[in-house]
Amino acid sequence: MAAEIKPATQTNDRFCTTKKPVLLSKLEGCSDEINAAALIPGEDGVISVSDDKTVRVWLKRDSGQYWPSICQCMPSGATSVYYTVETRQLFIGQENGTVSEFSLASDFNRMMPVREYLAHQARVTDIIFAITCEWILSVGRDKVFSYNCTQTGRNIGVFNAESWCTSLLSHIGNLNRLAVKVWALNSLGRFDAQSKHAFVGDYSGQITMLKLDNNGPSVITTLKGHSGSIRSLTWDVARQMLFSGSFDHNIIVWDIGGQQGNAYELGGHHTLHYSDSTKQLISAGEDAVIVFWDMIHPRQETPVWGESDLCQLCNKPFFWNIRAMMDQRQLGIRQHHCRYCGKAICEKCSQGRLSIPSMGFEFAVRVCDPCHNALKDKERPSLATFHDAKHCILSMDVDETSKKLVTVGQDRVIKIWDISALL
Repeated sequence: MAAEIKPATQTNDRFCTTKKPVLLSKLEGCSDEINAAALIPGEDGVISVSDDKTVRVWLKRDSGQYWPSICQCMPSGATSVYYTVETRQLFIGQENGTVSEFSLASDFNRMMPVREYLAHQARVTDIIFAITCEWILSVGRDKVFSYNCTQTGRNIGVFNAESWCTSLLSHIGNLNRLAVKVWALNSLGRFDAQSKHAFVGDYSGQITMLKLDNNGPSVITTLKGHSGSIRSLTWDVARQMLFSGSFDHNIIVWDIGGQQGNAYELGGHHTLHYSDSTKQLISAGEDAVIVFWDMIHPRQETPVWGESDLCQLCNKPFFWNIRAMMDQRQLGIRQHHCRYCGKAICEKCSQGRLSIPSMGFEFAVRVCDPCHNALKDKERPSLATFHDAKHCILSMDVDETSKKLVTVGQDRVIKIWDISALL
């Protein structure tokens, strides 16, 4: 299990770096929770959706401040957003289950309604638009994955999951090998426009791989991973690696292309973006920290935690092992686990603490005494940089061309960052 990332402390030099995100602007004024925000590529603009039923298009003015050029009221809370820069198509998911399509004017001062898709019967949690297929894909709290044709408005097919579908992410790449050997995640969906595969995850921690065509979806396989629902999913095109961020405070890197069943853990966020150009994974979460993970260097798999009624080093009984406690005539002790080897150990046999960056543990974690002795003199350079965002992050979006990052906070504030020093 990976450790949860904790907020910055004055004594931890992991946060002391000369390369930092630069805060460019704050967007304030929303009266309710902001659910998502998307940067407008090629423009100094942001599109946000909120529970106050508004869709806002923020543009940078001559003063340097961002002000809404559009404030469109929807029939119900606006829960998700997807913008296609090539065609200026804007898709908005709503609390009532409707997906609304708009066309943005070239000056971003008007949004014209195009079509409404009655895709769900409950809150739309995420949407993507596959421009090459002209399909709008969506997931919702009605436990349904649905996709519709934007040319005709016709519903092509649906898939019923076992629990809430919580998010969806798209990518255009080659996922053909995934049909042979697949691992997956839980609360996200992902779509590949060339092979027409989608990953649909749900609240229970299960993800289903679907093959989509004009006759509807067909199930390829189902996969399980995290112990909590997944918030986001992203993809490394070159190495065919899947990244999942979950509310169980784990990021898992699934080596899909390797077809060996390998999975690597990074400690602790649920909102992700992968930069293909720099081979960095950007993560953020409710601890108000933005992390840039170096994914070029090789990673080690985290061990499976051992199960034992006795400490696997000193053989003292754990507190539930009544018979051994009576035989040894001593009180039972609490069980711990070494993060490096996975052995079940006691407190006395795990006095040392070490960071293990290759396993995703950038901060000191519990290791058993033999592993501590083996690792303490080895070089363990950090493979991530940590930055204080000063607000709890619910979602984010990255425009790699302009090297900007937008974060949405629990404080109902949108922050725009310049990350050119890091990308």
